[in-house]
Amino acid sequence: MKCVHLVQGAPLVIAFSLLTIATTAAIAKPFTYVNARFGTSCTFPDEIFSDRLPEPENGDGQQWSAPDGASLTCSGIYNIDNDTPKGFVADEKANTGPGYKITYSKSGKNWAVVSGIKGDKVFYERRLFGKDGVIRTVWIEYPSSLKAKYDPLTGAIAASLRGP
Repeated sequence: MKCVHLVQGAPLVIAFSLLTIATTAAIAKPFTYVNARFGTSCTFPDEIFSDRLPEPENGDGQQWSAPDGASLTCSGIYNIDNDTPKGFVADEKANTGPGYKITYSKSGKNWAVVSGIKGDKVFYERRLFGKDGVIRTVWIEYPSSLKAKYDPLTGAIAASLRGP
């Protein structure tokens, strides 16, 4: 029997996140994507992320783009390296690639978040480390000049990330 533990107030946070998605950016309609292979799901305004890119051959997720240069990816991967939330954050902080800088990171028992700058874009990545051996990810990237538009959406979209 599988037991799911919710943090006290989690339903309220989820409801608020979905309300934020629905009321941000001129009442953009929320769309929930569910990946058939890994069961990864996330909710976002498909009026903003309107261009669905071709699905990868392995069916691990989906990417959308916006006409203004933003993009969103919702995907899953097998955790073949037995990565942990803390290990993921440490690896990302150690990444010294050109133009790549982590400005925020946090992790919990089964999740991790990193965000920062990648070239001239802001990125935000949330990962859920499932007991089923799958890491579920939502990645949002947008031009730095559009921070005021995308910052309110990013938290709500990331909070909607789920898996079975």
